[in-house]
Amino acid sequence: MSQNSKKPKVVVFDLDYTLWPFWVDTHVTPPFKKISNKIVDTQGQTVKHYPDSPGILKKLHEDGYEIGIASRTSETKGANQLLELFGWNKYIKYKEIYPGAKTTHFSKIKKASGVDYKDMIFFDDEQRNITDLTKVGVLSILVRDGVTHKVIQDALTQFAS
Repeated sequence: MSQNSKKPKVVVFDLDYTLWPFWVDTHVTPPFKKISNKIVDTQGQTVKHYPDSPGILKKLHEDGYEIGIASRTSETKGANQLLELFGWNKYIKYKEIYPGAKTTHFSKIKKASGVDYKDMIFFDDEQRNITDLTKVGVLSILVRDGVTHKVIQDALTQFAS
């Protein structure tokens, strides 16, 4: 990608079914803990993220993108605990994790970052969120089966054009 290509200033991700393959408020049981190299919930069930998620966050961070999380889960504590246990907090600058419309999450990210919606890109698995954010001018990408390196690359290419 050439230096003068248009790039988003903030890349925002949903959590459930975007960075990990479950709903943190219904499919797993917080609190979570790390046992050897595994993260488990209270029931002893192993909790995993999508395979590409850590590499995507690391690469975007290394490439100078600011990263945000916008999740409407009611399980705020559990979601934050998983971000910590997965070691992802070092990549994330903005965190908006609470129930409600994603437009609220984004207005707070916009205020905190000083970045306009047109300079953001958003990944989510729910069409209603994609629709809401597209209306305010955020390039919003519907994710099926979690983010992958290809999904990210295609989205950055789309943003640049």
